[in-house]
Amino acid sequence: MRVNIRDVAKEANVSMSTVSRVLNENYPVKEETRIRVEKAVSKLNFSPNLLARSLISQNTKTIGIIVPSINNLFFPTVIKAIEYELRIKGYSIYLCDTDENASEEVKYIKSLMGRQVDGIILIDPKTENMKNGFYETVGKDVPLVSINGYNNNINCNFVLNDEAGGARQVMSYLLELGHKNIVFVRGKESYSYDIKEDVYNKFMDEHNLTNQKKIIDIGEGNSNETVEGTMNILSIELSKLKGPIAVFACNDLMALGVLNACKIINLNVPRDVSIIGFDNICISNMVEPKITTVDQNMYLLGEHASKMLLNLIESNNSKVSRIELKTQLIIRNSCHAI
Repeated sequence: MRVNIRDVAKEANVSMSTVSRVLNENYPVKEETRIRVEKAVSKLNFSPNLLARSLISQNTKTIGIIVPSINNLFFPTVIKAIEYELRIKGYSIYLCDTDENASEEVKYIKSLMGRQVDGIILIDPKTENMKNGFYETVGKDVPLVSINGYNNNINCNFVLNDEAGGARQVMSYLLELGHKNIVFVRGKESYSYDIKEDVYNKFMDEHNLTNQKKIIDIGEGNSNETVEGTMNILSIELSKLKGPIAVFACNDLMALGVLNACKIINLNVPRDVSIIGFDNICISNMVEPKITTVDQNMYLLGEHASKMLLNLIESNNSKVSRIELKTQLIIRNSCHAI
């Protein structure tokens, strides 16, 4: 049978209100009495009714996290940082994987609000839900922070990576190595990919390489099928091109798919094909050759987002903030000068 607060009070030989005061730490209680209550709680293995306590305190100590996928190791690393920072402040999380679906994203948001979470962190939310004002409206009702995602003239709290700056580092490096035949590999429907593609186009145009542009959309960019899908498509596309070739992939899963494609069609990396990814997930440093990539500050993104959210909760959601982190090109041995 479930132990209740009355059982604890009886065991400790105190009133139920005294037990409540000890559990909630909202009124002073004699040290001797507090110890007696804590021993009773431990002996009876009592768990407070969090829902009942939240109705009184108007605080559920829960945070919702919306993520487009947990298959790309970028997202679990960000989530790990968020969960750690929130846990040490006594919060639990609801993790929602939208499978990169905009309507699922909206459903999860409404579900989390129905559960009266104290705040929500979005990781790379769908552009349409940002553009149509949905999140600006949500942010007025519940503290909300977005990690990356569409942010032009959006009145929400953001923790961002300078993805455009990272993409510029990639293109500058490849051009410095002498590459002109640069292939851009992206996934579908992502503001993150759009940012990088825009930089790619500008660099190719500025260096009179407009006619050599080649943009390949591999479809799902963060799923279990991303590596294999990229491999299948690029093994065909790369075989049509004359080397030397460089490939700028929008994330490390795609870069790994390109690397596998090269092995299938017997192209040497980096002699025949230079590859640069984006994110710096752990696997980029485990394969051979190790993949040159852009470090996206994964852990720092989560740490800053959770701290920003906690500040919003403490300030009654009274301010709008924006933090932008710098990215860094990590040079390994998947690129070669020509």
